[in-house]
Amino acid sequence: DENPLAIDDIKGEVEFKNLSFYYPNISEPALKDIDIHLYPGKTLAIIGGTGSGKTTLVNLIVRLYDAQEGQLLIDGIPIDRIPIKVLRKNIGYVPQDVFLFSSAIKDNIAFGVDDARFEDIENVSKVAQVYDNIMDFPDQFDTLVGERGVTLSGGQKQRVSIARALIIDPNILILDDALSAVDTQTEERILKELKRVRHNKTNIIISHRISTIYHADEIIVLDDGKIIERGNHESLLELNGQYAALYQKQLLEEQIQSI
Repeated sequence: DENPLAIDDIKGEVEFKNLSFYYPNISEPALKDIDIHLYPGKTLAIIGGTGSGKTTLVNLIVRLYDAQEGQLLIDGIPIDRIPIKVLRKNIGYVPQDVFLFSSAIKDNIAFGVDDARFEDIENVSKVAQVYDNIMDFPDQFDTLVGERGVTLSGGQKQRVSIARALIIDPNILILDDALSAVDTQTEERILKELKRVRHNKTNIIISHRISTIYHADEIIVLDDGKIIERGNHESLLELNGQYAALYQKQLLEEQIQSI
C-alpha cells in the first residue's frame, strides 16, 4: 500500500468516480466509466446478466483488485490509503458461493468475532431467518455442519452466511446474489429485517431477481461492464428499457408458477 492513513474506522460512504477496470491480459474492460455515489444509510442494488460486471464491482470495494482508471473512494478517501484490515473488518460480504467450516453452526456464524455473545449469534440468525431451522436440529446451535454433521440446504447455507456477515455489524454490507436459493416469502422477511437493523448503514445488493431489489434507494443496471440504466424501481419502469422488460418477464414467470 502507498502510505496508508491512520484510520481505524470507516463510515461507509462509497464513491466510484469514472472508474474502469481491466483483468490482466484482457483488452476489453470488465467495468467501464462507472460513476456511483452511495451514502451511509442507503441501499444500492445492482442487476444485470451473467458476466455484466456485478461481482467485479463489489470485489473492488473489498480490494480483491485495484482499478486502473478513475477512483474508488471510501468516506472521500482513496481506497488504497485505507488500511486493508480496517476496510475488511467494516465490510460484511456474502459471496455467491458460500463457504462453511466443518464446525458447529454457532462457530460458523461467529467466525471472525472472538468475543461473540450467544445472544448476538441468536439475534443475527433471527434476522437471517435461519433461527427456526437451527432450533429444529437435535443439537441446535451446537450442531456440526459439513462432513461429520448435518448437510444444510443451499438456502440454509446462504442464511447462515448472512448471519455471519451481520455479526460484525458492518458499516458496509454486500450481498452478492446471496438470496438466490431462498424462497420469495423467506426472502421478503429477510429484507424486512435487514431494513430494520441496517437503516443507518450502507447496503449493496446484487441480484438476478427484481423481487430482491425493488425497494432499493438506487438501482443500477449493468450490461457488459457499463451502467446502462439507473434510478429507483418506479423511474426504471417508466423508462421502459431493459429493467422494465426484465420485470415483466419475471412477473409472468411468477404467474405461470402460481397456476
